[in-house]
Amino acid sequence: MKTTSVIIRYSRRVLIPAVLLCISGVAAHAQEGAEVFNKLCVNCHKDGSPTQAPLPDVLRKMPWTSILSALQEGKMKAIAAGLNDGQRMAVAKFLGTEATEGMAKSAFCSAPMALAKNAPSWTSYGVDLTNSRFQPASGLSADTVPKLKLKWAFGFPGITTSFGTPTVYGGRVMVGTADGNVYSLDQKTGCIRWNFKASEGVRAGFTISPDGDTTYLADLHAYVYAVKTDTGDVIWKQHLDEHPLAIVTGTPKLVDGKLYVPVSAGEEEVVAGDAKYKCCTLRGSMVALDAKTGKQLWKTYVIPEEPKLLGHTSVGTEMWGPSGSSPWSTPTVDAKKSLLYTGTGVNFREPATKFSDSLVAFDMKTGKIVWGHQYLADDVYNFGCLMEVKANCPEKKGVNQDIGVSPILKPLGKGRILVFGQKNGMVYGVDPDKQGKVIWSTRVSKGGLQGGLIWGSAADDKNAYYSISDWDPGNPEAGGGVVAVEIATGKIVWQTPAPKPACLGTKGCSAGQPGAVALIAGVVFATSLDGHLRGFETATGKMIWDFDTLQDFQTVNGVKARGGSMNGTGPAVAGGMLFSNSGYSRNPVMPGNVFLAFSVDGN
Repeated sequence: MKTTSVIIRYSRRVLIPAVLLCISGVAAHAQEGAEVFNKLCVNCHKDGSPTQAPLPDVLRKMPWTSILSALQEGKMKAIAAGLNDGQRMAVAKFLGTEATEGMAKSAFCSAPMALAKNAPSWTSYGVDLTNSRFQPASGLSADTVPKLKLKWAFGFPGITTSFGTPTVYGGRVMVGTADGNVYSLDQKTGCIRWNFKASEGVRAGFTISPDGDTTYLADLHAYVYAVKTDTGDVIWKQHLDEHPLAIVTGTPKLVDGKLYVPVSAGEEEVVAGDAKYKCCTLRGSMVALDAKTGKQLWKTYVIPEEPKLLGHTSVGTEMWGPSGSSPWSTPTVDAKKSLLYTGTGVNFREPATKFSDSLVAFDMKTGKIVWGHQYLADDVYNFGCLMEVKANCPEKKGVNQDIGVSPILKPLGKGRILVFGQKNGMVYGVDPDKQGKVIWSTRVSKGGLQGGLIWGSAADDKNAYYSISDWDPGNPEAGGGVVAVEIATGKIVWQTPAPKPACLGTKGCSAGQPGAVALIAGVVFATSLDGHLRGFETATGKMIWDFDTLQDFQTVNGVKARGGSMNGTGPAVAGGMLFSNSGYSRNPVMPGNVFLAFSVDGN
C-alpha cells in the first residue's frame, strides 16, 4: 500500500445542469448533505480514523465542485455508487465552499521570454536516468546553503495538498497540483508563463525531450500528456489503463524516443475499506509509448494472470484476485543492458504473487520481464484491514511493506550495484547482473505501516542518503531523521535524528520524514511532516539550514497560502535555487497550499 495522501480528488470535467443547482434550497441541501455525510462518510473522515482521510474542516476549504467531481468520477466514485445525483450534490455542497479564489491577471508574466535551453535543469525526477537525485549544477554549496532565503511563494487556489514534483527547465519551474492544474512559472519571479489543466491531480514530475521543445507528464487518472514546453499546448494525450482507480505517481522516463510510464493503483486504499467494494481487480504495469505520437508500443502487467472471482466475503461481496504489485515510483534506466528497474508494492487480495514487494527488470524493447527478485513474500494487504468491518481484509493479511523508493544504479568495483530502501526500514545493495541478489542489507529504522523508507533517496559516488518516516500519529515526536549509508558496504556513515518538532500542540504535527531527499555537492535536503525544510552536511550529517514553512505567505500570485506538512516527492535544486511544496491534507497531518522558491539573494 502506498503511503500517498488519502485525498478528495479534483477535475475540471464538472458539468452541472442548472436544474440540479436548484433542486432544493440551501437549507434542504445542508440537511440532506449532513445526513448523507454522517451515514456514509463520517467514519472515514473523523479524527482518529484508520483511513486518515481528510477531516471535515479540511474538506470545507475545497470547492464543492471538486468534491462533487470526486464523488462522480474520482476516487470516491465507488463509495458514492449507491447515491443518486441529488444526494451527491447535497453532500458536496454541505462540505465544500461556494467559490474558488481566482487567479489575478497580474499573476501572469507581463512579457514573453524564450526558453533558456542551456540553463541548469532538474528533470526526470532529478537530472539523470539512474535516479541519483544529485544535482551537479546546483549553484549552491555547503558554504552558501546557510544563507538561503525565501525568494518567492506561489499559492495554489482551492486545494489543501501540495505534492507535485518540481521540474526545472529553460529558466522555468513546472509543478502539478492536486486539482490537475499544471503551472509553468518563471524561475526567478514566480509569474505564470502558462497554465494547463489535466484530467486529475498531477503528482509525478515532468520529463523534457532532448531538444527541450516537448514536456511529458502524467496524472492520477492514468493519462499521459505531451505538451509544448514553451506554451503548454497539448500535442497528444493517451490513457494507459481503463480501470477507474489506475493512477501514475512515478515520473516517466524518456529514452531514445520512447516514454516509459509506471501505472499504479489507488484501489487498495479507501475503496477497499468499504465492505461493499468488490476487491480487487487492478494490476500494476509498465507501459512504453512512442514519444512523438503517444502510440502504445507495449504494456506489461507485473501480474500476468487476469483477476478472477475467488468467492464472497463474510458480508456477501465478491472477492477478486490476483491484484496489486504496483510500481508507484519512477523506474531506473540501465542503458548498458537496456533494462528498466522498478520496485513494486503489495498484493491487494489473495492469491499472493511472486513479484509483489520486489525489484523487477523489464526489457526496454519488448516489455518482457527479464527477472524479478522478491524481498518480502506473501505481503497481501488493503485498507479493509484497518476498518471495524474487515470484510475485504485478506485472511492471511501481510504487513504492507512496499518498495516505493526508486533504486539507484551505481558502479561498484568492476561490477555495479542497485541501492534502494523499503518501508520495513531496510536499505539493500543488490547486484543487477545477478538478478537482484543481495550484496548487503542494513536496517536504518524500525519501519511499519507508515514507517521506514517511502518516497525517494539520493546518492553521490560514495553514499546513499535517506529520510526516515516511522510516523506515529499517537506520538508526534516519534520518527524522522536522515541517514547516510555507504554504497559499497551498507555501513551507516552517520545518522541524524529529527529535531523536536516546534509545532507540538498543533494538530497533525509530527517529526516523521517520509518525503524524498535531494542532493548537491556537500548538502542533502530533506522535508518533514512538521513543516520544516532542512539542509544537512553530507560529510557529517550536521544540520546547517532550517526553514519553517508552517506559516502564512505573501504570494506573488495574490492567492492566500499557508505551509503545512511536507511529504511525497521532495525538493528540486537548479541554478542556485531550491524549490519545494508545502502542505498535505492527510489526517492527521497539516494541510497547506504553497509552493516555495529559495535563493541566496532572496527577494
